[in-house]
Amino acid sequence: MPSRSRTKTPKKDGDNSNSSIASLENNCYEGERLTNLLQSIRREIQSARHLDGSSLPEKIWLKQQFSIGVNDVTRILERMNPCTELERFTELSPSRSNHKASSVKLQAVLVASDCNPRWLTKHLPSLASSRSVPLIFVRDNKQGSLRLGELVQLKTAMAIGIKVKGSTINKIVQEIIQGDRFKSPNGQNSATVFDVQ
Repeated sequence: MPSRSRTKTPKKDGDNSNSSIASLENNCYEGERLTNLLQSIRREIQSARHLDGSSLPEKIWLKQQFSIGVNDVTRILERMNPCTELERFTELSPSRSNHKASSVKLQAVLVASDCNPRWLTKHLPSLASSRSVPLIFVRDNKQGSLRLGELVQLKTAMAIGIKVKGSTINKIVQEIIQGDRFKSPNGQNSATVFDVQ
């Protein structure tokens, strides 16, 4: 009986996706850019809350505006219809499946790139890319999840999805995505739709 080796051979397909995800995470918000980004989003949260005039408790109101946590972000992304290349460019989203399309859509996803263990958020770039949802990576000296948690009044949050509601929060996020604000020192915008092969 031939002996079997218990060593694992590396996957050829996984090598490209791991390196592309690492390169995407290198272009992220950190330092003063991160502080400015979070302050502007926090201001817009307060403004939208004031304009809304809702009598809901703040945590429930935040849950209506944001998808909080990796599980919730993943659930909403999976319920969104995947986009084809043509739909990405024309921004059409016809219903072509038999299952009920999700009424909740995400405008963008904030992801703590320095979370531990990293496999918790490893699936988000490819899932968001298939739905044409931009990812915004944040890093703060191993405390990115703490900074994201502050936005939604929690201790930590590894991922926060911004729901499309037509609020002032969506306007500031759209400016970030389009590159009107918070450019990196080399002139690149960190919020883009990532194609992970």
